[in-house]
Amino acid sequence: MFELSQEGRVAVLTLCRPPVNAISEEWGDALLELLDDLDSREDWNVLHLRSSQKVFAAGADLAQIESWLDRPRPAEVLSAYIKRLQGVFARLESLSRITIAEIGGAALGGGLELALACDLRIAAHEAKIGLPEVGIGLIPGLGGTQRLTRLAGRGVASRMILTAEPVDGREALALGIVQWAVPRADLPAEAARIAQRIGSLPLPALRVAKELIASHGAGHEAGYALERELGGGLLLTPEANERITAFIRKSATNLKTQEPKQ
Repeated sequence: MFELSQEGRVAVLTLCRPPVNAISEEWGDALLELLDDLDSREDWNVLHLRSSQKVFAAGADLAQIESWLDRPRPAEVLSAYIKRLQGVFARLESLSRITIAEIGGAALGGGLELALACDLRIAAHEAKIGLPEVGIGLIPGLGGTQRLTRLAGRGVASRMILTAEPVDGREALALGIVQWAVPRADLPAEAARIAQRIGSLPLPALRVAKELIASHGAGHEAGYALERELGGGLLLTPEANERITAFIRKSATNLKTQEPKQ
C-alpha cells in the first residue's frame, strides 16, 4: 500500500494501492505504523507524499463501507472507522517535521483530507480536488470540515462541501487550498525541488516554525510569547551558530569585493 524511500533529508512516501489508493481501515493502520516509525528517526526533515497511480487518492473505500450496511449497527461501525482514520490523519498533522503532498490527479474526499493534514500542497493544473461526500449522502468526516475551514475560510469550505463540486489545481490555488499549481508534466520535479529546498534548512528552526504556525488562533499575545520563548532558544543550536557565522562572513566578503579600488 506504501513505498518508502529517501532522497537526502527527504523521506518520500508513495501511495500505491491500485487502482485509486482507496482509504480503508487496513490502509490507515499501515500508515499509522509507518508514521510512528518515521517519527522515531532523526535522518529526515521533510515527508513528501506522492502517488504511483493516476490519482492521488480517491477517498474512502466505498466497497468496505457498503459491506457495513449488512452488519448490526452500521452507523456505529462507520463512526468507529471515522474515529480511527481521524487519529491517523491527526498523527500525520502532528509530525515534528514538514509534510508536503504532491497532487497529480484526483484528490477527492478522504484523499483531499489526507492532503489537508499535510503542511504544504502542490497540485497539477489538471488535478481534480474536492469533497464530494454530500453527493452520496455523507459528509467529509476525516477532518475535512475542520481543516478546510481553518485553511481557506468558511466561504471556500461551504462552497466545496455543500456543492460537492471539485475544482482543478489552478482554482484550488486561487482558493488557497494548495500553495502551488503547475502543469502536470512539471509536477514531480517541482514537488521534489520544494521538498529538497525545505530539507536543506535547519531542522530545529523548521520544528519551531511549524509549532508557531500551528499555534495560530491561541491569540496574538500567546503567539508572541511563544516566538520569544522558542525563538530565543534557537540561538543556542549548533545549526543557528554555524549559519549565522557563515552568513556574516559571506556578507563581509561580498562587501569587500564591491569596494571601489583606489
